[in-house]
Order: sequence, then structure tokens, then C-alpha cells
Amino acid sequence: MNQRETLKVNEKGRLEIGGVDTSDLVKQYGTPLYVMDQKYIEDMCKIYADTLKNEYGDGMICYASKAFSCKEIYRIINNMGIGADSVSGGELYTAASVGFPMEKICLHGNNKTYNELCFAVENKVGYIVLDSYTEADTLDDICKGQGVKQKVLIRVNPGVEAHTHHFIQTAKVDSKFGFSIDSGEAEKVVKYVKEKANLDLVGLHCHIGSQIFETKSFLLAVEKMTDFYQYLKNIGIEFDVLNLGGGFGIYYAEGDEKKSCAEYANYIKNIANELKSAVEKKGLKKPYLILEPGRSIVGEAGITLYTVGRIKDIEGIKTYLAINGGMFDNPRFALYQAKYTVVAAQNMLAKKDKVYTIAGKCCESGDIIAEDCQLPQIKEGEHVAVLSTGAYNYSMSSNYNRNLIPPVVMVKDGKSRYVIKPQTYEDLIRNDI
Repeated sequence: MNQRETLKVNEKGRLEIGGVDTSDLVKQYGTPLYVMDQKYIEDMCKIYADTLKNEYGDGMICYASKAFSCKEIYRIINNMGIGADSVSGGELYTAASVGFPMEKICLHGNNKTYNELCFAVENKVGYIVLDSYTEADTLDDICKGQGVKQKVLIRVNPGVEAHTHHFIQTAKVDSKFGFSIDSGEAEKVVKYVKEKANLDLVGLHCHIGSQIFETKSFLLAVEKMTDFYQYLKNIGIEFDVLNLGGGFGIYYAEGDEKKSCAEYANYIKNIANELKSAVEKKGLKKPYLILEPGRSIVGEAGITLYTVGRIKDIEGIKTYLAINGGMFDNPRFALYQAKYTVVAAQNMLAKKDKVYTIAGKCCESGDIIAEDCQLPQIKEGEHVAVLSTGAYNYSMSSNYNRNLIPPVVMVKDGKSRYVIKPQTYEDLIRNDI
């Protein structure tokens, strides 16, 4: 467990988050329950924004809202003065619904629909990141029809393979995202988009993957991207913006690095210093730098609380501990064997002398949340917490097996409140004919 002031074991030996005892949260809101630590989110936003300003100057942190998107998160990041990275019309609509400044949004996606592009242009989104030739054609036509010129970036692939799960490596040569620099395709698409009368190509974007701890991959991406900027400058094309994406790793389980909020500043500091050095050495203008952390802002801020149900001991093999949630509120183990820390929320100080596999309630053999969890002896009706569930849990949740998606509660300074209300069975059938 990566403890901090707002996530710790209290004097009663219970898990506490945001100054609230998790036992009190269970009594008030029930389970399953997503809980988000607002102060942690705010601290991460501030650390990233301040470090970029102090170490680099001209740039913007854009929260990668695919990690966790709802009205309240856009209000929080707006209050903290940072922008947002969106990947769908739904995320754009949610941001717009609370008055988020749309000029501070980058719209991504390898297959944006016509309606999404129209909505983005109509709402004056700051940057649209192009990922195909035909998307450039479509967007150019939309902008012509609306009489505007849209700032765009092109997603390119620098060929940097970060050390992470292969499902979340996105800058390999073989990727559905971006145009390869090494193959020459990136140069071709740059020239193609430059000819579009209604598109203002101001720079390039890359993203090398997710859940990356070591910094050398990011520094190599800086080197590759500035080499390409230098090449383009030599053929008469200069850019004002460089978006280097995100992907900073967080603590999920044993083996991951434990970082404090303050230590995440080193990611920004190292990238900023490497970029300043590279542009000076290569004779480039200093670009406006955009970085897009998402998981590292909300991931460790979130936990999920469950009630323990049936416990099945298969002698000599394993003990299954079933919870009242599962892959409908956390599909990440089923998708790519993501690891988590699970704790006995009501009894944090007890001796951990039993190994459990945490199983969900869905009708799927693969509905597992975590394996080989060292916990105290647990009984039905007690509660467990799965840590670091703030990113890609609510966002990827579903009504599989017609289960209800859990609500989300935000905690800060000993107080709690809903930011996403509980679903009801009526919600479940609302659109059925």
C-alpha cells in the first residue's frame, strides 16, 4: 500500500481516505462504491502545472480524461488551471456541460466520427489531433462549411517501445495509432495536411504508452521528435507546438515504484530539461509543450469498496473470495491481467495469514479482480478495498449481466459527497423498447 496523509490506517485500525473512515462510507453509501480522494487529484494537478511552468515555461498540462470522466472532474481540473485531453464526443459534451474552456482541450482518436468532428469545431476545441488522411479531408470540409480554420496536430509514431504491457504500448511501428516517422509516412501526411486551406497544422503529437516508470523512454521520444522537427525545418516546415502525451506509471501492487505526489514532478522536469537542451542543440524554436497525464492524476486517488460474499476453499488449490462487484466495475484484470493491492478495510492491522483469489459475481470464469492476495482471515459480510482504482475503472465499467454501475463518491477533509449518483434498475431499462 502506498500510504499518504489522505490514504492511511487510522487509530481504529481501519482504512481511511480523505479523512473519512471507509467503514463510515460503507454505512452511508453501501457497496460496491468508487471513492475518489479530491485533495490527491488537486495536488497532482498543481504539481504538474507548477513544474511545467517553472521548468519549461510556455506549455499546458492536459488531463487525459479517458482515465476518469464526469462533470465534477472537469470542474476540478478547470479550478486547478489545467486543460483536458478528450477522445470522444461524450467526453467533449461532458466538459462543455460544465463550462469547461474548450480552447484548452485536445481531441484525440484514431476514428473520430463526422458528428464528433462537427461538435468539436462548433465548440471551438483548441486542437484536433489527426490520425488519418481521410480525417484531414473530412475536417477540412467541415471547417470550410463553418467558415473557420482549425488548429490541428498530427499523431506520429516515433518508434519508441516503452517497457509496459504490449496492449498499452502505442508507439510501436505496428500500432493502430499514428504515422511512422521511420517509414516516411509521417513526412507524407505532414505535407498533405499543410495543403489543407482550412486546417492550421501547428505541430505534432506522440504517445509512447501507459504505466511507464522509467524515464529514458520519454527522453528518447523527445530526441526522436526533435530530430524529426529538425528534418522538417530543413525542408521548410516549422512547428510551434509539441505534444508528448503522457503515460506515467502509478503504484498498483508489489513491484511497482511507490512515489509521492511531489516525486511525479521529476517526470515533467526531466522531459522539460531534455526538450530545452534538444531544441537549443538542434537550432529549433522552443515549442509550446503539451503533456497529457491521466492515470497518474486520478489512479491512486481512487479506491473501490466491496462487501465480501461467498468464500470457496478448494483444498490444495486456492481459496476464492467473492465480492459484490466484478468485471462490470473493474475489467482490467480480464483485459490484461492488471495487478492490484487488496486490503481488509475494517481490519488493516490483523495478521495476513491467508491467500485469496478475489472473484467477481459475473457469470464468467475470467471474472477475477486479483490473485494471490495476502489477507487476514475474512468472513462473509466484511469489507475489502481494492486500491488504485481511480483510473480506467469507472470509465470502463458496464452493465454486464445487468449489474448496476457503482456510484462515485468524492472525499476531502473528512467530508464525502456523491459526484456520480447510484444507478437504479429503472436506469437499466430506461432505453429498452
